[in-house]
Amino acid sequence: MLLVEALNLEVLPAEIDPNAPLYGEGLGLDSIDILEVALEVSRRYGFQLRSDDANNPQIFRSLRSLASHVAQHRTL
Repeated sequence: MLLVEALNLEVLPAEIDPNAPLYGEGLGLDSIDILEVALEVSRRYGFQLRSDDANNPQIFRSLRSLASHVAQHRTL
């Protein structure tokens, strides 16, 4: 799974609740982690997640919302 690999998390992908918050509580990612995820999404899926996007709180709300955004915008 992209999140586990990109961030070297010590959790199995199956243990991540797709509806849990990514940032802060839930998975506990910080702003640097979110940046790393955005860079990995850009490399793997051919579009950029911009830091100035007003929709970032919604995009990064949970794994499910991030996956939905990627599915809608991927170019590869």
